[in-house]
Amino acid sequence: MLPPLTLDGNRLTLDDLEDVARGPRRVALDPLARERVERARKVVDDAVERGAVVYGVTTGFGNFADVVVPRDRLRELQANLVHSHAAGVGEALGEAETRGLMLLRANVLAKGYSGVRVETLELLIAMLNARVHPVVPSQGSVGASGVIAPLAHLALAMIGEGTCVRDGRVLRGAEALTAAGLEPVRLEAKEGIALINGTQLMTAVAGLALAEAWRLARTADVAGALTLDTLKGTDVAFDPRIHAARPHPGQAASARNLRRLLAGSPLRESHRDCGKVQDAYSLRCIPQVHGAVRDALGYVTSTLAVELNGATDNPMVFAESAELLSGGNFHGEPVAIAADVLAIAAAEIGSISERRVERLVNPALSGLPAFLTRDGGFRSGLMMAQVTAAALASENKSLAHPASVDSIPTSANKEDHVSMGVTAAWKAARSVANTRRILAIELLAAGQALEFHRPLQTAAPLEAVHRRLRAAAASYDDGRPLGPDIESVAELVRTGVFAGEAASVCGTLE
Repeated sequence: MLPPLTLDGNRLTLDDLEDVARGPRRVALDPLARERVERARKVVDDAVERGAVVYGVTTGFGNFADVVVPRDRLRELQANLVHSHAAGVGEALGEAETRGLMLLRANVLAKGYSGVRVETLELLIAMLNARVHPVVPSQGSVGASGVIAPLAHLALAMIGEGTCVRDGRVLRGAEALTAAGLEPVRLEAKEGIALINGTQLMTAVAGLALAEAWRLARTADVAGALTLDTLKGTDVAFDPRIHAARPHPGQAASARNLRRLLAGSPLRESHRDCGKVQDAYSLRCIPQVHGAVRDALGYVTSTLAVELNGATDNPMVFAESAELLSGGNFHGEPVAIAADVLAIAAAEIGSISERRVERLVNPALSGLPAFLTRDGGFRSGLMMAQVTAAALASENKSLAHPASVDSIPTSANKEDHVSMGVTAAWKAARSVANTRRILAIELLAAGQALEFHRPLQTAAPLEAVHRRLRAAAASYDDGRPLGPDIESVAELVRTGVFAGEAASVCGTLE
């Protein structure tokens, strides 16, 4: 059991996000963060006390920024904000995305720029630990003032309204809180807007997809190596001198992985003097394509590392100077562009993998039985597996069209440029999920192809992968529906099992 994750607004990582969003890890508030939150809250209270005109604290919102609200109605103002902005629609977030949203919002509040009370932040953390998950619709955000509608549904649950899921039951917000021994919060000045301004949904969705995409990048090297060996390809293209001459870091890392995975393969030695000069691009250029993906993921990682710990509120509270400053840190453009890059990167892993699947099942390209079945005609083998991979790869091409280049004015043209960051994040997540299944199909096909070369063996790391593959799905002979096999293997791809099996033999995979 991992120790509780201490939130201070500055040190959250992608691993932390996954640990809390997908697992049971609990969360606690750092004592120094508590002090920062208290100091920022005093600035807000002082501004209200002296009757200062501050956006979102003593004024309306968006196009109503010039409307000053009487002091005796400030609580009502914050509740009204949550009610009116909880306008999300569509399918509810999954549990992991909901928990990711909650975690990231708590981390931002812990930075001490939001002006919430400590008890409001502690309620959010308590809900996370008690697994009280607000029902948050997935649609309704343009990524302008962050992800206002989804965050408003989170805030709605915190005031005892809306609906939540706890222990598998859908309950009214107040019921769910009571069942967990918690009480709803009554929002004070600034707290409503502090809870709903930010990029946390797009960051959570993109962050969870990114964490998986790194596992897919390693798994793609494993699948590509197994395919190359079963197609009697050459490892000459992975010579370190080639990659040193064009020193993209991702390319070099992928080439090193391939050399580790293929080292000592008896199958490779069996045709070393066959006279074949070079392989098709989907085999020969694995490091160049997989490497470019790795470098793209590096950019996405550096962007999200900042965003995980970035203050995205408006207005922002600066306790040192006792100022509340209005700005635009809520704008989702950094995350939107990064998520679009993530979708493109995932699509490219899937695109080249699908081409390798085609080479495996096509007898004109593989030299193996058509569709990897010994009884072609009577049996169809993996014919439809390649069709499924092709469908997923083609869908990824549509998902790769960037959302971040779109914009549509909102809020009476006050918000006249928006990021569409949530759309970009969802596209990236779907592209990653599609690619997970394409790689599963490649592993199934390459594993079946390997069996036509027996008793020859491939390299030791790839034999370990084959054993794990067969523990999940037996060799295919048309005796059962193929879909469940793909999904079973895809789940192991998602969690990085095959890359882990290979690394346990070859020492490491980058």
